[in-house]
Amino acid sequence: MIAFVTGVGGQLGYDVMNELAKRGYTAVGSDILDDVGTDFAYEKLDITDAAATERVISAVKPDVVIHCAAWTAVDAAEEEENLPKVRAVNVDGTRNIANVCAKLGCKMIYISTDYVFDGQGSEAWKPDCKDYAPLNVYGQSKLDGELAVADTLDKYFIVRIAWVFGMNGKNFVKTMLNVGRKYPEVRVVNDQIGTPTYTFDLARLLVDMAESEKYGYYHATNEGGYISWYDFTCEIFRQAGLDTKVTPVTTAEYGLSKAARPFNSRLDKSKLRENGFGPLPTWQDALRRYLAEIG
Repeated sequence: MIAFVTGVGGQLGYDVMNELAKRGYTAVGSDILDDVGTDFAYEKLDITDAAATERVISAVKPDVVIHCAAWTAVDAAEEEENLPKVRAVNVDGTRNIANVCAKLGCKMIYISTDYVFDGQGSEAWKPDCKDYAPLNVYGQSKLDGELAVADTLDKYFIVRIAWVFGMNGKNFVKTMLNVGRKYPEVRVVNDQIGTPTYTFDLARLLVDMAESEKYGYYHATNEGGYISWYDFTCEIFRQAGLDTKVTPVTTAEYGLSKAARPFNSRLDKSKLRENGFGPLPTWQDALRRYLAEIG
């Protein structure tokens, strides 16, 4: 299998490249950066440039494109001057890739988000649910990216994830560790509910999907139950041996965010098992392995 992976300068793309290498597959990574400091095959690519996207991907002749690149700065996406950039990357860039996949007849895996839903209620969102109502610009752009893929291709996987953490980049775990070492107390919201996703574990699942033809919409986070950001922080500090006090607050009390956040990020992952894909390990175990990895 030959794979082309976008966004390899980020957390997930980096882990996907490593997983492909472990399995002996040929893989070419891409990002908008001049260099991502790795030893795998790399092509600089601006996915908003349709001609460049077709030229670079067509030269690789991949069996699958795993599209991890995205604008993920949720609050910055709300700023008016950033709106064209957000849509250019998350919508137009995704459509450019889908168009090339259609021409080549190859599979595409698109990484999406719980933010495509309105985040209300307490029931877990089903992967085939079409009750979309994004609360913010980022969520709308990722939904439009989903539609660009589904409207263009037959051989696609749309994989929604949430609360991502991994080695290569910024994330909630790293932020909390830094804050927890600096201050005696942190305030964390306890009314947003979901489950974390460790990119190392997710990468394995995505390559499993690439090896299959079980196309469609999926949800993929770690197992271990639904929690709040407050619960997650408490476990981060417990496992890291920090005695920082964690004070639960509501989203309204916390304030600060420009973009509205979903209260209900519960994602139903039962479709994975139904189609023969192994579930990700528990988030508690994932956190333990991650903390050991980053030292």
